[in-house]
Amino acid sequence: MIKLIDIEKALARANQITPKETTLRPSAVLVPIIEREEGLQLLLTQRTFQLRHHAGQISFPGGSMDDTDKDLIHTALRETHEEVGIPDRLINVIGKLPLQPTVSGFMIQPIVAQVQEHYEMRLCEAEVADAFEVPLDFVLNPDNQNHFYKEYNGQRYSVYSIPYLKRNIWGATANIIVQFSKLIHRR
Repeated sequence: MIKLIDIEKALARANQITPKETTLRPSAVLVPIIEREEGLQLLLTQRTFQLRHHAGQISFPGGSMDDTDKDLIHTALRETHEEVGIPDRLINVIGKLPLQPTVSGFMIQPIVAQVQEHYEMRLCEAEVADAFEVPLDFVLNPDNQNHFYKEYNGQRYSVYSIPYLKRNIWGATANIIVQFSKLIHRR
């Protein structure tokens, strides 16, 4: 079973990675971990189907950096509050995962944080259709991570998919989880 101390040690290694210059749009997501009796849980959202980008997909709370954001941690915290209503005071940032470029033109900085277990969600109905927790041990287990290739705009991309119950976690969200898994399992 993965423990918070394992995550902190792995993130200490990841934080040594420096961002490269990029023309991709800076953005950040929160990778929210909740400690429960049954083990660590990961909070995910399902985007509404009327959104212009990534409609209906499973994602982490997050989005593009605004001019008012002092850094990408602030972006992740602001977006989490806007999308699921969890205030900063209930979030303890642990560290950063490696940057995740997307085919849609974003450079995502995943921010790993522990969220206090007594949080209450208030979903932004315009952006978030649902929010749910999944066992961290399940999604970080390489046996549950399916790998395939997908063509987009004439280019072939490596894609991961993590089926969980009746949901399918894929794309950038699954790639972030797989990178997290590699850090934890040191593959």
